Amino acid sequence: MRNYSILLLDDDRLITAGTGGDLEEKGYAVTTANSGEDGIELLNKSFFDIVITDLVMTPINGAEVLKNAKEIHPETMVIMLTGFGDINSAIDALRFDADDYLLKPCEPEEMYFRVSRCLEKQELKRAIKIYEDILSVCCVCKKIRDDGGGKGGKGEWMPMEKFIHEKGGMVITSTYCPECAKAFDQLGVDIGLDLDE
Repeated sequence: MRNYSILLLDDDRLITAGTGGDLEEKGYAVTTANSGEDGIELLNKSFFDIVITDLVMTPINGAEVLKNAKEIHPETMVIMLTGFGDINSAIDALRFDADDYLLKPCEPEEMYFRVSRCLEKQELKRAIKIYEDILSVCCVCKKIRDDGGGKGGKGEWMPMEKFIHEKGGMVITSTYCPECAKAFDQLGVDIGLDLDE
């Protein structure tokens, strides 16, 4: 298992000590903080795979920590904790793009399950991002498949020149590199270039 990093925020030091210790036993690198201010400061200094934050803290609450976490590192997963299990706090957490929501106190097994599930989602997003950045080029005719716009491997195959023009806004001109020009010259093929210039 990769050494995933977790930032655990709660103004109750017993929770940061207990939950932090449980997560460290499972092999996670856990950093704790007891205020929203300290949490945001840590987020600005380091990347964390997961932020687990109490919703109700003052003066900076968990919703503010969540917004900052997503702005600083959009790929960071955030789990909201609260002892106030009303529907409004759950709706607020999800509206602010929380990845999960847990009521305090929660059993260590439940916390571990939720953390594992968030990390699985994160790894899937990372894998998708890698595949989104891959450009499919035919190894024979050099056409490029346009998988942009969510086409997922079913995009149109087009000549490289058309793809570069449409996607990059660049105009392609045909020419010869010096090595190819020299090879044609050695073959006695006139390509209209003066190699002595």
